[in-house]
Amino acid sequence: MYGKIPIKTHIITEKDDIVEVVYNYTKDIAEPGDLISIAESVVAITQGRAYLPEDIKPGILAKILCKFTDRNGSLTSPQAMQCAINEVGWFRILIASIIGGLGKLLGRKGWFFIIAGRKVALIDDIAGTMPPYHRYIVLGPKDPDAVCERIKEKTGVDAVIIDANDLQRADCIGASKGVDKKFVESLFIDNPSGNAEQQTPIVVIKNYKEFE
Repeated sequence: MYGKIPIKTHIITEKDDIVEVVYNYTKDIAEPGDLISIAESVVAITQGRAYLPEDIKPGILAKILCKFTDRNGSLTSPQAMQCAINEVGWFRILIASIIGGLGKLLGRKGWFFIIAGRKVALIDDIAGTMPPYHRYIVLGPKDPDAVCERIKEKTGVDAVIIDANDLQRADCIGASKGVDKKFVESLFIDNPSGNAEQQTPIVVIKNYKEFE
């Protein structure tokens, strides 16, 4: 048997232990040979890495730089840009902005995030997450590989943390030992968790290696 099983959960908050949540929802479904995936925003929320905009005081640099970002991007508000600065430092963000601007002049996209790094790329601005966290800025999870290891120790099943969307993009940002992240990304191109209000942040793939 193999297939992708999205699992509906309660609304997960900072009061939840993500390892216990995953175990409780998958203990009767997942078994060795399967793969458990968790949405990256949910992991970050349980780590207290979701902030209301009114609780963030953007500096002058954040207010200026956010005006030059892609309007469909994730750093369009001064508060989100301030979060990026807090994550990697003002100097790195300034250099990334300059190089990103040069890239746009040359018709090249993505240079900003190459310099700014993955921590910044994982920031979800307001409305980037399902309710009630659509009012929050959500950062990427801390120590994602370590979180996956803890989940595997608890469940006995391979685990990954995935950032996927409906644009056929998937990024495996964390995995337990021995899991091929690139292969896993190919399994999540169809984004089985969904990006709307499905409330299915956990997905179990039965016998996932059979998809190879």
